[in-house]
Amino acid sequence: MAFPALRAELDSQVLQLLGDLEELEAKRTALNARVEEGWLLLAKARYAMGAKSVGPLQYASRMEPQVCVRARGPSSLLFQRKGPVKTPESESSAAPKDPLNWFGILVPHSLRQAQASFQDGLQLAADIASLQTRITRGQSQLRGLQKKLKELDPGPA
Repeated sequence: MAFPALRAELDSQVLQLLGDLEELEAKRTALNARVEEGWLLLAKARYAMGAKSVGPLQYASRMEPQVCVRARGPSSLLFQRKGPVKTPESESSAAPKDPLNWFGILVPHSLRQAQASFQDGLQLAADIASLQTRITRGQSQLRGLQKKLKELDPGPA
């Protein structure tokens, strides 16, 4: 690879890496906001329903995940959220049950909002993991380009 082309690729890699880092910071800020909002809404629901109405004693004895996060191969950058994993036991129940039903049929709106906030946070966490993988790969490519550049560059004259 020619020296000017190598410099141009190095510049584009640095710009891509900086853009990814900026996006990572924005997603982390959004994740923190979603989690904080979820906890505040959960506290609001506990206040509305009573402290003993929303707690671990109301959890189902056999919990099933609503989403599963899967990586699509070692070179893939995307983590995908999927529905519940099909097992012989879960095939007997047609649709996944909403965990809010553990707390009663008429739950406060703040509890539903808390669930939505945590679900948004889960999507953001998967996006952050994908972005961190892309940043790590970009950093290693950047180091490789810098090494090639040092080999080609005769040094300051």
